[in-house]
Amino acid sequence: MARPQQGARLLLAIMGALVAFTYQTRRKTFISVHEVPVSDPVVVTTLDFVTKDFNQKSEDTYNFRIVRVLKVLKRLTDHMEYRINLEMRRTICLKMEVNNCSFQEGELYKKIDCFFSVFVIPWFEKYKVLAKNCTDG
Repeated sequence: MARPQQGARLLLAIMGALVAFTYQTRRKTFISVHEVPVSDPVVVTTLDFVTKDFNQKSEDTYNFRIVRVLKVLKRLTDHMEYRINLEMRRTICLKMEVNNCSFQEGELYKKIDCFFSVFVIPWFEKYKVLAKNCTDG
């Protein structure tokens, strides 16, 4: 039969373990972080999503298109996240046009450098931009 002191110690030990477990689950422990090629099928669909999302939310009259992908990192935690650095340029297509348009030249030329962090669940085709930072290039 357990004495009252042993019961209190056991309860304290259980509470300590629960607090430690709760703290650990709030921290994002990376399972892996590595660079992936732009040709990876999930990266291709993520880049399509990023371009469409950027153009929908942009206040520019014209659509933008990716010129060059500088780097793609894949981070695995409790989800999959792609961290993308790329260059985009303004095209001659207005917002309503979705054709593969050529780039603007002359006065309307505009190039931007962007960083996107995108939450991805590829098997459900679910994407969400977690962070975006674009600056004039």
